[in-house]
Amino acid sequence: MDRGKQREIARKGGMAAHRKGTAHEFTAEEARFAGRKGGQQVASNRGHMIEIGRLGGRRSAERRKNRATANIEPVRIDISPQAPQVDADASADSAMRQPDGDSDQPRQHGAISG
Repeated sequence: MDRGKQREIARKGGMAAHRKGTAHEFTAEEARFAGRKGGQQVASNRGHMIEIGRLGGRRSAERRKNRATANIEPVRIDISPQAPQVDADASADSAMRQPDGDSDQPRQHGAISG
């Protein structure tokens, strides 16, 4: 029997039990107890719990590493002995302007912005 057919039969049985009044509905206390029992059963498998912890630790370390490297931008510094030259060409001038567009001053190569 395929999975869909089995689910449909179970659904019809559940609906019939509710109509008849014999269906069981968990109280909050019963649900809490069942969840605790299931958690204890899973936790008793030590190998499984070790694997879960190892995977969680790897993911946390990866997140920390990505967060630390995401905030670092490389800084380029021109250490040539001559002063940087600004091209008088209009297209080069506009390409070297500040990205926010507020400044009319061309950006100099090698300058460190803050």
